[in-house]
Amino acid sequence: MTEKERKRKILEGLEAAWPEARAELHFTNPYETLVATILSAQCTDQQVNRVTPAVFARYPDVRTMAAAREEDLYPMVKSCGFKSKAGNIIAACRKMTEEYGGEVPNTLEKLTSLPGVGRKTANVVLSNAFDIPAFAVDTHVFRVSNRLGLCKADTVEETERQMTRLIPREKWGRAHHWLIWHGRRVCKAQRPLCAECSLREWCAEYRRKSREKK
Repeated sequence: MTEKERKRKILEGLEAAWPEARAELHFTNPYETLVATILSAQCTDQQVNRVTPAVFARYPDVRTMAAAREEDLYPMVKSCGFKSKAGNIIAACRKMTEEYGGEVPNTLEKLTSLPGVGRKTANVVLSNAFDIPAFAVDTHVFRVSNRLGLCKADTVEETERQMTRLIPREKWGRAHHWLIWHGRRVCKAQRPLCAECSLREWCAEYRRKSREKK
């Protein structure tokens, strides 16, 4: 089996294993997508989902969040981590109010110009809020892509470059979710469940470990 065939088998296996894969953050529009994604950095989606209903009830759109005070917002989102998240959310909404008419922009360049918005967050917003082809690389995507041998990269940026060359553009958003679901449920960071993995036959890491045992 060639490398190209092996990688094709893995992608087909991921799609078959996780056909229902989707974003597990709760949001209904681009503004909510952006806020929830900023809060999710180094925090579980479940915790973000506990916090955001009250946040969105009090600050339902970009303009109301732009008028918020950090000392009011931070206690609401404190359980999601760093205080800087609250400040960045407010600052991003102020910039969107001043420069983008109170709307979340739908280009990578404009999104990454917002405080607290890196490339991963921008790609999540583009894909999930605007249905624009984008491939976001978070810790799960980085780990699983490299473990499986779909790519060989030392950085999230290089992982994104290699994966977007490998995966058809129209599947970028779905493939992002396949990899996250596989990483959370099977290919876990500390104790991957290799015995339960339907992809182990083609997995580069599993093959390497199997050779070492012989």
